[in-house]
This record gives sequence, structure tokens and C-alpha cells, in this order.
Amino acid sequence: MSLANHLEELQRKHGDIEREIDEALLHPSVDDLEIVKLKRRKLALKDEMEKLKGHHTTH
Repeated sequence: MSLANHLEELQRKHGDIEREIDEALLHPSVDDLEIVKLKRRKLALKDEMEKLKGHHTTH
């Protein structure tokens, strides 16, 4: 998979998780811990995207 394709996939997953978080926040029955897990996954994806972008610009 090319760097651009990988980055697009990460951005798609990031958007999916963002929608999951928004949906979970609308339903008070969703466990706070689940929302925290989603936010951590979203942050991890963002960090990975930033690393890839940084790696891409240095080479």
C-alpha cells in the first residue's frame, strides 16, 4: 500500500471513529469508558497520520 493510500485509510478510520463518538454522546446509555476508548483510538490514528505526513515531507 502506498503512503498516500495508507494515509487516506487512516483518515477514513479517523472519521468513522469521530462519527461513533458523536453517536455515542447522543445516547446516555453508552458507557463513558467506551467513549474514552474511542477517543484514544482516534488520537492514536491522528498521531500515526502526523508521523506519516512528517515522514513523507522529510524524504
